[in-house]
Amino acid sequence: MENQRNLYKDLESILYTRQQLAQAVRELGERITRDYQGKRPVLLCILKGASVFFSDLIREIDLPLEVEFIAVSSYGASTKSSGEVRLVKDLDRSILGRDVIIVEDIVDSGMTLNYIKNLLISRGAASLRIAALLDKPARRVAPLSVDYSCFLIPDAFVVGYGLDYNEVYRNLPDIGVLSPSVYGES
Repeated sequence: MENQRNLYKDLESILYTRQQLAQAVRELGERITRDYQGKRPVLLCILKGASVFFSDLIREIDLPLEVEFIAVSSYGASTKSSGEVRLVKDLDRSILGRDVIIVEDIVDSGMTLNYIKNLLISRGAASLRIAALLDKPARRVAPLSVDYSCFLIPDAFVVGYGLDYNEVYRNLPDIGVLSPSVYGES
C-alpha cells in the first residue's frame, strides 16, 4: 500500500476510481455477452497495457470464448506514439473464420490498432470489433472507430489500471492523470 501512495503523488487527479472501472467493465461484458450470443469469439489482448482490463473483462462475459495475446510497440519511453508499429509477439493460432474482439487499454492516435486491424483482416477474421477501456478521439490520426468503450477521455496522459509511463504505474487500481513534471513537460 505504501508503494501505491508513492505512485499517487505523481498524479494531478484521479479520472476514474476502481469502483467506476469495475462498473463500466461489468456493463461492457454484459453488452458483449448480448451481442455475441450463440458465438464463440476470440478475445485478443493487446499486451501489456490491456492486460488488467482484459482479465477483468473476460470474467464479465458469459459466453464460451477463447483468448489470444499480441504485443506491439509504438511508444517506447515516450508519451506520444512514434507512428511506427513493431510486432513484438504474434498470435499463437489462426483466426481464420473467427469472430475477433481486439481488447485495448486506450485508443489514442489509432495507429497501433489500425495496424493490428489490417493484420487480422489479412489473416481472414470473419468479423472484427474493437473494445477499448478508454477512447481518446481528440488525438485520432488513423481512420478508426471503436465498437465498444468504457469511457471517452480528454486529451491527457493517463496511467493506472494497466496503463503506464515508461513501464511504471500499471499497478494503480484507479486511472489518473499523470503530472507533466513526471515526464518532463511542465
